[in-house]
Amino acid sequence: MNSYRTHTCSELRAANIGKPTTLIGWVDSVRDHGGVIFIDLRDRSGITQVVFHPEVNQDVAKASQQLRSEDMIQISGTVAARLKTDTVDTTNADLPTGEIEVSADTLNVINKADVLPFQLDRVLSNEDLRLKYRFLDLRRPAMARNMQIRHRVTKATRDYLDEHGFLEIETPILSKSTPEGARDFLVPSRLAPGKFYALPQAPQQYKQLLMVAGMERYFQIARCFRDEDLRADRQPEFTQVDIEASFITPEDIYNLVEGLLKRVYKESLGVDIPTPFPRMTWKEAMDQYGSDKPERRFGMKLTDVSSIFENSGFKVFASAVSNGGVVKAINAKGFGSASVGQIDALTKTAVEAGAKGLAYIKVREEDWRSPISKFLSDEEKQKLTEALDIETGDLVLFAAGPWEPSCDILGRVRLQCAEFMELLKDNKERDFLWVIEFPLVGWDEEEQRWVAIHHPFTRPVKEDEQKLLSGELSADLRAQAYDVVLNGTELGGGSIRIHERDLQSAMFKALGITEEQAREQFGHILDAFSFGAPPHGGLALGLDRLVMMICNAESIREVIAFPKNNRGADLMSDSPAAAEDRQLRDIHIQVKLPAKK
Repeated sequence: MNSYRTHTCSELRAANIGKPTTLIGWVDSVRDHGGVIFIDLRDRSGITQVVFHPEVNQDVAKASQQLRSEDMIQISGTVAARLKTDTVDTTNADLPTGEIEVSADTLNVINKADVLPFQLDRVLSNEDLRLKYRFLDLRRPAMARNMQIRHRVTKATRDYLDEHGFLEIETPILSKSTPEGARDFLVPSRLAPGKFYALPQAPQQYKQLLMVAGMERYFQIARCFRDEDLRADRQPEFTQVDIEASFITPEDIYNLVEGLLKRVYKESLGVDIPTPFPRMTWKEAMDQYGSDKPERRFGMKLTDVSSIFENSGFKVFASAVSNGGVVKAINAKGFGSASVGQIDALTKTAVEAGAKGLAYIKVREEDWRSPISKFLSDEEKQKLTEALDIETGDLVLFAAGPWEPSCDILGRVRLQCAEFMELLKDNKERDFLWVIEFPLVGWDEEEQRWVAIHHPFTRPVKEDEQKLLSGELSADLRAQAYDVVLNGTELGGGSIRIHERDLQSAMFKALGITEEQAREQFGHILDAFSFGAPPHGGLALGLDRLVMMICNAESIREVIAFPKNNRGADLMSDSPAAAEDRQLRDIHIQVKLPAKK
């Protein structure tokens, strides 16, 4: 009990009938029933119905007629049963407090509310308006629930990792820019003119140094920053559950994270998720689903039909195969009715992914309607029918060229087909999956060099270590890297790390990082590896993305209290904003904007 209230707005029950109570909260709604005013009073916990009877206190009842939504009020009164007879039932089974109401005899208006910029009980499509008045948006029940679930997820994470011997250790926010990864946010130093800190994209080096320091098991609910283009599941600042441990194998990581997610779902939703999660190599995921985060809740797998077109009259497919590439196809069963607009949208998706176009066949009873069908022999059509189980009414789509780009193109087309066909509508399944053995390095055509697929501290699988040490580089080198995926969304990923100085130096050399650059950028971690660094590895889960999936939200902005919009702006506080001249002078910076066109 405190001076403001004796109970919360979700606490009173039938057992409290006849007893006094004091409540405080926001007016959720007002209803006038012939001079008797009913309001729903809301706080964070829920709602209680309050009634103002003129016969109980005429002045209070009269004052209640001036109340409107979102006024902050305090009331005192007596808990009463809601009217329930054979002919009238005013109870509300949807509310925990639905059997009772409070008959108010005092009313204290703490703060009046201005006219609201939007109704809190309405669905609002204008996200910028919601973000401008985020302090009001967060009062909406759905948003309040999201914040409570986020708290439960974070608490369950801390409890679980603490029980498994992990120490929560903070790492610096002001750090040093490194050449790998996304673009850094830079922070000028006033005390070291002309030099800059960088905000961390992740605590990668620090958590590895903590392993060298003998902490053995570390975690952090870490704030991370990346200056990159935004989308539904990206923010310039985000939160991850950062985990690192010494003397750990991938198998240990799988078991630990599966147990963590099981605990999180149980404590946030009361749901039991099955473990262990199935596993699939990166190559299998790309080959079958065209994605390193495969959505497996529907079929439509990619099929390699290269052998059918080795000597085809359709030169696009034949040349792809003769040049060492592939022809991949999917059968969108029953989608032969796709409209011209849908085919155009699928083609656009393919082109945006790097294709020159999108070959397709609409299978009709009388013929195969397609710009390419005239190039296909009867034998090729027959083999395609058998390979893809083609029936009347199907839509067959193709990608041809190098293996990985072809898989990626068709994987994106596959997902868009599923969206058009509503294959996942009302699907409540939770498909957890490990994707393992990612490539260690990939060739960057633009920079003409090998780049790390994850980061330069990722360890190759044992069988490929010697190849890295001897400089035998190829896209077939495999990493001890793993992602945990849910319903086609990556929840997090990690790897076993390099802990030896010679192997780390070989990795830097493979990435075109000179000894001088390695010393300048990573000297501290190379030094650390020369003092008995333990074997170690870890994983980071995207906390925002995990909570988004748990809340069934469409964007991580729905589960972050004060997010930026899709242009990286905080409309509520009007940031980013220009700095004052004296602030720029103190850090020796002059702003020179490009001339306006």
